[in-house]
Parts: sequence; C-alpha cells; structure tokens
Amino acid sequence: MQKNRLEAFSDGVLAIIITIMVLDLRVPQGTDLIALKPVLPVFLSYVLSFVIIGIYWNNHHHLFHSTKHVSGSILWTNMHLLFWLSLLPFATAWMGENHLASMPTAVYGFVLLMASVAFYILQRAIISQQGHDSLLAEAIGSDWKGRLSLVLYIASIPLAFLSAWIANVIYILVASLWFIPDRRIERVIGKHGD
Repeated sequence: MQKNRLEAFSDGVLAIIITIMVLDLRVPQGTDLIALKPVLPVFLSYVLSFVIIGIYWNNHHHLFHSTKHVSGSILWTNMHLLFWLSLLPFATAWMGENHLASMPTAVYGFVLLMASVAFYILQRAIISQQGHDSLLAEAIGSDWKGRLSLVLYIASIPLAFLSAWIANVIYILVASLWFIPDRRIERVIGKHGD
C-alpha cells in the first residue's frame, strides 16, 4: 500500500490535536499583565505540549520519508501512536488547570511515555516490514535517544509525586533532546541517494 493516505490522515489528526489544545486556552479576565497570572500554568502546559506534538510531527515525517510502502500492521501501529497523542490535550489541560499538581503531572508523563512506546513500536513495525537492512534500520541504529526518553519518562511518573517541577523539567529535557529533528534518517537517505 502507498503511504500517502497514512501521512495525510496523521497530519490531520495532529492538526486537530493542536487545535483542541489551543481551544482550552481561556481569555483572562482583566486588561493588565496581572490578569495573565492565573492562566500562566495552562499556557505553559500548552507550549510544552505544542512543542512535543511538533516533535512527533517532524519525526513522523522523517520516519515515513524512509518508508516506501505500508502494511496493515504499520497502519495499526500508527493508529496506536495517534491514540496516545490524542490524549495529550486532556492531560495538558488537566495539568495546567491544576497548576502542575502531582497526579495530573504524573498522568501527563504516562501519556508521554505511552506515546514514546507507541512511536518505538511503529519504528519496529516499519523495520520488520522493510527488513533489518533497510534505510530506517540503518538510521535508527541503537536509538540511544529513544531509549533514554523511555527511561526518563518512566522516572518522571513517580517523581511527579515527589515534585511536579522535577517531572516537568524531565519533560522539557526529553523535548530538548528531540527538538532538532532526527537527522539520522536524512544522513542515511542522503548517503544512499534516495
């Protein structure tokens, strides 16, 4: 099967996720800068989630740039990823509205962990379909950033109950690791001239 419909559908879902998140931002009551203080946690949660969705979009694009065809298992693993990402607006709003309270922050971390696991499963499904000597398999290599991200997300969940700020620093750290799109795929594709 061609990959175009999967990419278009995924792009649409990610655009809707961002739209839902921005609709949760409420206009503050008042006209001075002090009026922004109560909505600041919601806004900062939105910014973090927007960046995370942007990171997933960029890396999803790179992932499918190296993919020639998709199979049924790739379609379903992609839906699995989109499911967890679709929960991000809920987790973002809950964390922001409750001023980074422990439980909402831990749930946010759980959603990020599951999205990360889903992305890993999607990569494995593509490599399985295309072969362990495919461009993607070569580009991913040992995937230290993916593995480190999983470990950090796992650590963030219990740490959220110790300090929600520590958990949020971990979320920002993981986002920082991935902020620049994964260039491994671009290098391998450029090396092979595809």
